[in-house]
Amino acid sequence: MKKGDWIWLAAVLGAAAVLFAIYMAYQGRGSAAVAVVTVDGEEFGVYPLDQDAQIWINGTNELVIRGHEADMVSADCPDQVCVNQKPASRNGETIVCLPNKVVVEIRGGQEAEVDQVAN
Repeated sequence: MKKGDWIWLAAVLGAAAVLFAIYMAYQGRGSAAVAVVTVDGEEFGVYPLDQDAQIWINGTNELVIRGHEADMVSADCPDQVCVNQKPASRNGETIVCLPNKVVVEIRGGQEAEVDQVAN
């Protein structure tokens, strides 16, 4: 290879490295994740996951946002399914309290992981 070939190769590799660095810097920087709370189909509130908060929903459910996760920590319903559910933090994840008609949906942020594969 000639000297000009090496310079051309170095320029192409350098440009690729710069583009890769820019891609990595902006990867996952979509809209900030928020917890959208609805009660009986009506929007109750929208809360950013990057700010810690304790939210009482109609005096029946307590939602805690901490560490970029939304967690239903208490509810007055008999089955407690929403309380026993894992905290939600990724786009599309939900927490549902059927007896109290409360739904917490995460919008924005990282995409949810695949739980299982069905054929």
